[in-house]
Amino acid sequence: MPSAAPSSHALQCRCGRLRGLLRPTRPANRCVCYCADCQAFARHLGQAEAVLDAHGGSDIIQVLPAHLSFSQGLDQLACLRLSDKGLLRWYAACCRTPIGNTAPGRSMSFVGLLHCGLRADPVSLDQAFGPVRMRVNTASATAVTGAPGAGAPVASGQLRGIAKVLVMMAGARLSGSYLRNPFFEAVSGEPIVRPQLLTAEQLAAARASPGR
Repeated sequence: MPSAAPSSHALQCRCGRLRGLLRPTRPANRCVCYCADCQAFARHLGQAEAVLDAHGGSDIIQVLPAHLSFSQGLDQLACLRLSDKGLLRWYAACCRTPIGNTAPGRSMSFVGLLHCGLRADPVSLDQAFGPVRMRVNTASATAVTGAPGAGAPVASGQLRGIAKVLVMMAGARLSGSYLRNPFFEAVSGEPIVRPQLLTAEQLAAARASPGR
C-alpha cells in the first residue's frame, strides 16, 4: 500500500530569501508542459538548466492558491507576462527562481508551481504530489542533440488533468476559498505586484535561445 501524502511541503527560492508552505499537498495535478511560453519564461530568467528537462518540459504542480502561504521574503516576489493576455508568471527577484503561474485574476483559483521551487523539502515530489499524470503541448518539445526524435514525449492525460483542475476550481469557488490567494490583494483582487510585460525583443530573445 502506498504511503500517505505528507500534510505540507515547503516552497523556497534558490537563495532562500523567499519561503512559503503548501498545506495540504492534495488535491493536486502534476503535469509536464512543453509549450513555447513555459520554455521562454525559464530562459528569460536564465533558469533553463534548473527548470527544463531534456525536451524543454517544465514539471508543474497545479494546486489551489488558498493552500499556499508565504512566510518570508514576500517583498522579493515579482511577476511578468509574456503577452498582455498571458498568464501571470511569478518568480523570486532575488535569485530569479521561477515560482509558478496563475491566471490573470483570482477568480480562476489555481497556481501551477514549478518543481524548482519545491526541491528544498526533503520529501520527494512523487511522495508529496504523486507522479506526473499529464503531458501537454508536446508539439513544442525540443529535440535531443545527437538523437533526433529519440524518446520524444507523447501527449497524455490532458482530459483527465483538465477535469481535475476544473473540479478543484469549482470547489474553491463554491466554498469562497478562491478569495484566499497570496498572489492577489485580499480587497481589490489585483496582483500584489504589477506584472512586467516583456517587450517584443525580450520575448523573441527568450524564444530564440537554443537548447535548454
